[in-house]
Amino acid sequence: MPLFQKAAFSKTVADLRDLPTDSQCEVAFAGRSNAGKSSAINTLANHTRLAFVSKTPGRTQHLNYFALEPGKYFVDLPGYGFAKAPEEIRSQWEGLLAPYLRHRNALCGLVLIMDSRHPLTELDLQMFAWFAPTGKPIHVLLTKADKLTRQQQTLVFREVQEVLGTIGENFSLQMFSSLQKSGVKEAEAILGDWLDLPLRDEPAPPSGLASEKKARPKKRGAIGWSARSGSATKSH
Repeated sequence: MPLFQKAAFSKTVADLRDLPTDSQCEVAFAGRSNAGKSSAINTLANHTRLAFVSKTPGRTQHLNYFALEPGKYFVDLPGYGFAKAPEEIRSQWEGLLAPYLRHRNALCGLVLIMDSRHPLTELDLQMFAWFAPTGKPIHVLLTKADKLTRQQQTLVFREVQEVLGTIGENFSLQMFSSLQKSGVKEAEAILGDWLDLPLRDEPAPPSGLASEKKARPKKRGAIGWSARSGSATKSH
């Protein structure tokens, strides 16, 4: 079962005074609008509509909390590519987002979402450079990797790694595709470590007579080959 399978919507926060008081550890998701942030959260939670996917930039205007375990949360932050939003709303978002990222003690790390086809935008670099001095880790998801060839993925990965390495050291990076559900295990390992959530072991194969029969394919294969070659004796 996926590590974050139990994720469920908890609350929407429009004022810092309403932040959950029981929170022990939070992982925040930030990214330029339409970079695939909501889709990434849904994929990690193995849920189709946990986080609302919108084609309208700036749809997420508040901090949306999703409970994973008691006291542990994913936090969906407002998309920071909201040039089309009214100035009043942008000011409201900045007044909420900046203090949260700078002063929220329960925040244990930031997941920065970048569209792998258009990484390292000015807003991406601003977010990275602004958050890095907090000393908290940043994990970059290069989303929509299914849109690139293997060679393109390698080139993009190296380019982003090199650029971010000049800004800070406390970061990790991976390719990710919500469509193909690729990169989920890698992300689970990193975020699970941040949240102190142990990875769930894969179920062991069933024991007993049924599995014992499956454990002897070579003998059946040898008999079949012998019969086809005409060397097997017929039973009476």
